[in-house]
Amino acid sequence: MLLARLAQVSQEVAATSARSRKIALLAELFRDAEADDVPIVIPYLAGRLPQGRLGVGWKVLGRRVAPAVEPSLTVREVDARLTELGKVSGAGSQAERARIVGELMGAATEDEQRFLLGLLTGEVRQGALDAIAVEGLAAATGGPPADVRRAVMLAGSLQTVAQALLTDGPPALDRFRLTVGRPVLPMLAHSASSVTEAVDRLGACAVEEKLDGIRVQVHRDGDAVRIYTRTLDDITDRLPELTSAALEMNGERFVLDGEVISFGADGRPRSFQEIAGRVGSRVDVATAAEAVPVSPVFFDALSVDDHDLLDLPFTERHAELARLVPEPMRVRRALVAGPDEVAGAERFLADTLKRGHEGVVVKALEAPYSAGRRGASWLKVKPVHTLDLVVLAAEWGHGRRTGKLSNLHLGARTADGGFAMLGKTFKGMTDAMLAWQTERLQELSVEDNGWVVTVRPELVVEIAYDGLQKSSRYPAGVTLRFARVVRYREDKRPEEADTVETLLAAHPEVKP
Repeated sequence: MLLARLAQVSQEVAATSARSRKIALLAELFRDAEADDVPIVIPYLAGRLPQGRLGVGWKVLGRRVAPAVEPSLTVREVDARLTELGKVSGAGSQAERARIVGELMGAATEDEQRFLLGLLTGEVRQGALDAIAVEGLAAATGGPPADVRRAVMLAGSLQTVAQALLTDGPPALDRFRLTVGRPVLPMLAHSASSVTEAVDRLGACAVEEKLDGIRVQVHRDGDAVRIYTRTLDDITDRLPELTSAALEMNGERFVLDGEVISFGADGRPRSFQEIAGRVGSRVDVATAAEAVPVSPVFFDALSVDDHDLLDLPFTERHAELARLVPEPMRVRRALVAGPDEVAGAERFLADTLKRGHEGVVVKALEAPYSAGRRGASWLKVKPVHTLDLVVLAAEWGHGRRTGKLSNLHLGARTADGGFAMLGKTFKGMTDAMLAWQTERLQELSVEDNGWVVTVRPELVVEIAYDGLQKSSRYPAGVTLRFARVVRYREDKRPEEADTVETLLAAHPEVKP
């Protein structure tokens, strides 16, 4: 498949808000695709690179290359070049990356260049999410949508199911079963603004601590234990503590869902970044385990003794969990009969926050486990942090944001009267906001290199974020987690923006 075809569909999907039209466009694309194109086409549509982060910055991407006149690049050729790009390291790597990117851009048309730039910068966000791709795949192959969704859930990979369907048709769906040793995509939660709202929506429910750790899925088959992340990466060798814990349990064959966390000497949970660093440590696991010991906390059971529990109510799954897992390794929870008992749920949230955790997840007692989906029966509630920051620069958008200034560079005030960049965001913006900020930021522009517009630091924006983490990429040594725009504060002057010191004081657990 030509990259031009994929770029065109991506742009058309971005241009329509109608779900039915998105599905039709993707179905047509899948009908035209070969099975070997699918592992590339699907992540590209969702704005993901199969290779992950490639370490290419604006020094390389900002170099203009004359586009090709006619399309010739195939998606597999692009994937091969990006794989080559990801392997570049050592002396001369910057020049080699520039060479590979230059050759790739030179072979791409103008539309393809825009699409590639969006992929490489992580700004392809055109609504072609996996759920819509599942519907498009079902329409393209004649597979029942519910069966396709379940196959994706059990396979842990839309690409795997798509390849099987495009090769063998709907009968291929029968191959996908819940199997110990093969991870499934985890169930995720929607957000609620408060515990009261969550309980009103769900009725009888369990209110559980929301832990700021690493999601894990633990599979045991006799003496064999495998541990997977929410993205289905196998991290067994990095977490010997979890293997030992699984082998101490009563069951011989099971699949459990949970979180791995760590506590400091003061008994409070360590930061997400410390836990992520420990889980990411591959070389000297023993030393890493001594420095940051971790503990599993389980909250669901997906399979026990070869019995698939996914379709059972949460109450029955939790009963199986309680039978297998000792109480210290189960998530703390409170049962709520309904809205009349919301005061108890509020007290549980307050206690959870006091213990250093990030919030709660409210779960309907009768709901099945909707693996791989944001089920309406799980609602997360956590306090939202906000800051007033100053816009330092903005990047030109791609896809449906072409011609708009989109990705904001955000800064907090420093003690010397300047500004320190804390990160970027293109989230939370309406079309009206994009149009307004494009005009306003161009009025403040002091430099435009074609990709990034640097502006006078005069415009204050209110930013919501989920937390803070250390980062050597930014001058203050920290960056915001999951930052998104709330609103612009034209009523505030830049000297009224929040300071780096204020931010650090609000997050004493993070030391840059």
